[in-house]
Amino acid sequence: MNNFVKVTEQPSKYRHLEKMTLDEILVNINNEDKLVPQAVEKAIPQIEKLVAVASDKMLAGGRLFYLGAGTSGRLAIVDASECPPTYGVPYGLVIGLIAGGDKAITQAVEFAEDSKEQGWADLEKFFVSDKDVVIGLAASGTTPYVIGALEECRKRGIVTGSICCNPNSPLSRVADYPIEVVVGPEFVTGSTRMKSGTAQKLVLNMISTAVMIQLGRVEDNKMVNMQLSNVKLVDRGVRMVMEQLGLTNYEEAKDLLLTHGSVKKAVDARKLEQ
Repeated sequence: MNNFVKVTEQPSKYRHLEKMTLDEILVNINNEDKLVPQAVEKAIPQIEKLVAVASDKMLAGGRLFYLGAGTSGRLAIVDASECPPTYGVPYGLVIGLIAGGDKAITQAVEFAEDSKEQGWADLEKFFVSDKDVVIGLAASGTTPYVIGALEECRKRGIVTGSICCNPNSPLSRVADYPIEVVVGPEFVTGSTRMKSGTAQKLVLNMISTAVMIQLGRVEDNKMVNMQLSNVKLVDRGVRMVMEQLGLTNYEEAKDLLLTHGSVKKAVDARKLEQ
């Protein structure tokens, strides 16, 4: 625990929140939130190293795992679950795990995060190997579920990363590529679903988006491989096809898109015909 200070548990710099006006509460929360992207910016060199190794592993056929507990675990699930519809990658390429299992996504599961063995046990169900990358999330940097999993990964030569909001944390010490985004004490003391949660979400956005770009799932600035899972996405896809092929007929572009199933496949098919 050398030089480890649990900043996330330090008292809020605000007192007597219950005596604040509603405007004061909202303004002060917003002022604290403004500090988050500045903290993330300082961690970009750490994020870049992790994205680089994750991209290399995935280009070689590996997978990306996230695991966490509580808010961190829910953020892991959200980011992983959005990769297939957004980028058209198969389910199972990016996998999110939460202490306590699926029930913990919507309900707190008491003491689920306190087992050092369960995180690795959950990873083993997916036959994790040294082809993969495992990223542990814990705002505090002390969650046994996450630390235990990364320790076991390290023993087996599996590349690991971590995201936490305290400097010099135990979690960082067991990760190959630690990311520390120190956002300071929370508006409500210890409520790490606030700034710490926002910081973790921003970092996950950066990791998954950058990795998917490296994997060739984005062209120009477009999600050309997105799944056509609702009317909004079909309409977006049609307009992308029209733009890329110079078409003016909406229905023609829609037929082309629905026939081939993605913007990229539709555009490539039409170009082959020309």
